[in-house]
Amino acid sequence: MGKIIGVISDTHGLLRESVRKKLTPCELIIHAGDIGGPHILRDLREIAKVIAVKGNVDRDYTGGHLNLAEFIETDGHNIYVIHNIDLLDIDSATAKLDAVLYGHAHLPSITYRDGILFLNPGSAGPRRFRHPVSMAYIRIVEGKLVPEIITLAE
Repeated sequence: MGKIIGVISDTHGLLRESVRKKLTPCELIIHAGDIGGPHILRDLREIAKVIAVKGNVDRDYTGGHLNLAEFIETDGHNIYVIHNIDLLDIDSATAKLDAVLYGHAHLPSITYRDGILFLNPGSAGPRRFRHPVSMAYIRIVEGKLVPEIITLAE
């Protein structure tokens, strides 16, 4: 089955029980910002290792230690995490990235640009607009990143 990375964003202070359950098999949880409070990171750390970035609504209450972007190397893959994709200030191909993970838009999306995965897990927190409540998995299978959007019942 391979390693499973859980990807969430835009919790805005709400960690749903359905999200917790879906994150249980994950070895790593990546939160792409708009966390909404330190309790979210604390609760996620009870499940697995957490890497998180600061979103536009996150302030010092999240610990003040969050960066606007993170570079992660896992299982030979280079992953860049940023909350707002419009603020991406590196060339993903030149940086030899395998994936860019982001949030902010509350709309789940899996796209590829020049062979690089761009993944927005959508919003795992309060329902916004008419978008689904969602998160994502990235499975590492036979050395490849295999993304999946997971739509959650409210």
